[in-house]
Amino acid sequence: IGLALCNGMLSFGAKAVIQADLNGEKLKAESTRLDAAYPGRVLAIQTDVTKQESVAAMIRQAAEFGGGQIHLLFNNAGLGLSKAFDETTDADWKFAFDVNFYGALYGIRAVLPVMRAQGGGHIANTASGIAFSPMAYQSLYSATKSALLALTCALRYELWDDNIRLSTVIPGTVATAIW
Repeated sequence: IGLALCNGMLSFGAKAVIQADLNGEKLKAESTRLDAAYPGRVLAIQTDVTKQESVAAMIRQAAEFGGGQIHLLFNNAGLGLSKAFDETTDADWKFAFDVNFYGALYGIRAVLPVMRAQGGGHIANTASGIAFSPMAYQSLYSATKSALLALTCALRYELWDDNIRLSTVIPGTVATAIW
């Protein structure tokens, strides 16, 4: 989904697009491909969304690349993590929330000063239809995406006067590593 967003934004004329991914090899390959098609408009930053400082560093680099501005942040990292509830451990729950919830939370916290300074922006958080219709063996995924949906809805009202808009993206089944 993130790669498709980068492709789409560039094809529609975005001046700068930042790709962030934990997988450095895939990130390099895709950013090289995009940079060949859109020279000088793509920056790739290896980022671990489970680490607040990694996300904050990515946002700082993105703002620098964007001339001090970030108009649109897509928080799109996520893992499906299918497992029977009785087989889950506290470590599973921590990891699920670190990737699917805290990664977005860290992105939001880091981008707010940039967006406030420029007079506004837009944050889109990728949740899932599972937040509305949880399924068996998906307790980890359901809980984390439901939490992200609730956070996004609450912040939509809280940040309105700062001209910062929030959207929750609810994709259907998509050909990703989850499926």
